[in-house]
Amino acid sequence: MVKVKAAILGSGNIGTDLMYKMLKNDGAMELALMTGIDPQSEGLARARELGIHASYEGVAAILADPEIKIVFDATSAKAHMQCAPALREAGKLAIDLTPAAVGPFVVPTVNLREHLDAMNVNMISCGGQATTPLVYAVNRVVPVHYAEVITTAASLSIGPGTRHNVDEFTQTTANALHIIGGAKISRAIPVFNPAQPPVNMGNTVYAVIKEVFDEEAVKKSVESIVAEISSYVPGYRLKCAPLIDYRDTPWGHLPTVVIMNEVEGAGDFFPTYAGNLDIMTASAYRVGEVYAQHFLGAKEEVK
Repeated sequence: MVKVKAAILGSGNIGTDLMYKMLKNDGAMELALMTGIDPQSEGLARARELGIHASYEGVAAILADPEIKIVFDATSAKAHMQCAPALREAGKLAIDLTPAAVGPFVVPTVNLREHLDAMNVNMISCGGQATTPLVYAVNRVVPVHYAEVITTAASLSIGPGTRHNVDEFTQTTANALHIIGGAKISRAIPVFNPAQPPVNMGNTVYAVIKEVFDEEAVKKSVESIVAEISSYVPGYRLKCAPLIDYRDTPWGHLPTVVIMNEVEGAGDFFPTYAGNLDIMTASAYRVGEVYAQHFLGAKEEVK
């Protein structure tokens, strides 16, 4: 079977977990390279042990291989801003797991196929992947005036890269709730929970509605999209059925859809409590697979 060659840029926790996901799935992509900038990186060492070509020359190693068509960037927003133009010029699709947001936001269940011609797409954040589709599910039934999401993750699962870019991740998530989710006004609040034992990732969504709506239709819409997400993130689930609560808001006493969910990781590299990291790598892998299938389909059409 012909496959599309892919590379992972960044050999930290995110890149390493993504490597394991790519190796355990026999899809349309072939992992040809993992590259970073630390010669002593555990991720690079693990890649070599698994027979994957590993380099500490960073993006230069990717640019030197014309056969690599898909690049997962698991570095930092600043680093992605620097390498994105070179990847584009080389004709390589960049799937950006940082908050740089050079390209359009993508959530696999919502808008992936709208951007199949893009050469750079952004995975938003863990909170963005977990909550944006929930807001979208409500908004496709009735307009959401205000969406507020609270994402709680175990402190042990928050690495230095995320901590350094937490403000950017927070703003990127809020933007995605508006641009993709459809909320007129949006806000994202991250919480790093130091509890021991570590807690699974949890998300609470508040969607304020300003008109009468079909409550059962909203609940079914949410449950439907949760089922779609769980097809590629098996640990993604509702903690209870969506609730409809009437609350005092700055816009009056209005109905508010309350959705609470949990994400348990697959345990590929991270502990299972790190669902916040797992949903990022699982979603990025899903995006890469769809693009790879698209690239292969385009080749077949040319033939």
